[in-house]
Amino acid sequence: MPHAIEDAPALAPGALRVIPLGGLGEIGRNMAVFELDGKLLIVDCGVLFPEEHQPGVDLILPDFSPIRDRLDDIVAVVLTHGHEDHIGAVPYLLRLRSDIPLIGSTLTLALIEAKLKEHRIQPYTLAVKEGQTEKLGPFDLEFVAVNHSIPDALAVAIHTVAGTVLHTGDFKMDQLPLDRRITDLRAFARLGEHGVDLFMTDSTNADVPGFTARERDIGPVLESVIAKAPRRVIVASFSSHVHRVQQVIDAAAANGRKVAFMGRSMVRNMTIAAELGYLTVPEGILIDHRKAKDLPDDRIVYMSTGSQGEPMAVLARMANMDHQVEVGEGDTVILASSLIPGNENAVYRVINGLIALGANVVHKGNAKVHVSGHASAGELVYCYNIVRPKNVMPVHGEARHLYANQQLAIETGVPERNTIIAGNGTVVDLQDGVARIVGQLDLGEVYVDGSSVGTITDADLKDRRVLAEEGFISIFVAVDAQTGRPVVGPEIHARGFAPDESIFDEVVPQVVKALREAAENGTRDAHGFSQVVRRTVGRWVNTKHRRRPMIVPVVITA
Repeated sequence: MPHAIEDAPALAPGALRVIPLGGLGEIGRNMAVFELDGKLLIVDCGVLFPEEHQPGVDLILPDFSPIRDRLDDIVAVVLTHGHEDHIGAVPYLLRLRSDIPLIGSTLTLALIEAKLKEHRIQPYTLAVKEGQTEKLGPFDLEFVAVNHSIPDALAVAIHTVAGTVLHTGDFKMDQLPLDRRITDLRAFARLGEHGVDLFMTDSTNADVPGFTARERDIGPVLESVIAKAPRRVIVASFSSHVHRVQQVIDAAAANGRKVAFMGRSMVRNMTIAAELGYLTVPEGILIDHRKAKDLPDDRIVYMSTGSQGEPMAVLARMANMDHQVEVGEGDTVILASSLIPGNENAVYRVINGLIALGANVVHKGNAKVHVSGHASAGELVYCYNIVRPKNVMPVHGEARHLYANQQLAIETGVPERNTIIAGNGTVVDLQDGVARIVGQLDLGEVYVDGSSVGTITDADLKDRRVLAEEGFISIFVAVDAQTGRPVVGPEIHARGFAPDESIFDEVVPQVVKALREAAENGTRDAHGFSQVVRRTVGRWVNTKHRRRPMIVPVVITA
């Protein structure tokens, strides 16, 4: 178990414990653990994408330590929908126990099964749909249709002896969605009539007034932009945003263009969506991206990943002129997505790079090419009035989103004492219709860096930032252990610090003097001399150049 900042009492018989392991105070790595009568149920298991201050990190996982010793107690993982911030960490959980049942809709399971295949994991899955109920240990689950930016999203009602929890997953209330599958407010109302003891609801747009715009409003805008484009069109979106890709395909077809998918995840996910009937692809509209270069420039639309500025995604590589599709004068690039908080600088860097190459960049700031997949304040108020929950715990969002959601609940009549602002690791118990915070775990961030998981620490990231921002200095010296006199060196080399290493001529005599004085004061071992070298060079660099580079002394005693 992780260190407890505030110890929670033993779980009372018949009480339900809720511990969010991710998704609170952040946009990503959504995961909540429910405990009752010694059994655990997990809702979602997603990843968080790194920010600029986390160089080299590929993904950030939830901290599994609270459940690592209780894997056999897990009855299932319920996946509300197929976005990476809700399913991306499943392979890493299943590495710990591969036969944990996964429960979700047909598309959600197809997307996670494809991902698990790359990890060589064959999962045990159970496909469910709205209106279906399943009993798993002490948990009676009921699934409810919700509308989101990916098809087949589900909310889940968890019925227990301690009360009923309604977890919305990500949702909005688009009344005319592309797939005609609306959020089932009748089911929400029915659950409310029977009593919802804890409402865990999506907070992402809680601070946005009114109602979220309709997805279908984007179609005409995309069609107009593509119709006016003189050359190639490149559209970037999330690789699982089936509705957005559908509208791009429709707009391309209306303008006599073919579509080429770019990026491994885009190809994989859209192939799955088309095979399952969630994506309608007109005959002959798709073309392999390797053959697309043979078409006239005004007859092709590339559908790519990289809308968040990810360094290795297709669009960022195009901006860096490191991709087979070379963006140039007259090309049109459409960023058909929102900005994940923390990614703004990376995205604008890509936009600037594309504009510098001569492209016309269309994004949500200058055209309506994106609508959110999350309920705004008006929709959330509507839901609170329908459900009339006894207790509310906002989820999925940064602090400002969670607090805004709390205020909406209070405005609709939920007593403030019955609203819970929790963070990752907060322990919440539901008993006798009352939800209250009973403890707090000190959870960490688990970094995926290449093939390593959890071996990279915050200290490592600090070192990487120092290397990137301040540079690197190495000093080699062989020292006579008795006198401190250098036998070889000091040899000083630097990277990312100064163009001319002759600037170190000034500090070499200071290092020689400091080594001699250290020997006179009784230093005899290599480690002691190394510390002297580090301090001497560090003091000189900081005083003379106002820099704090990484300093690595290598000292050999003779």
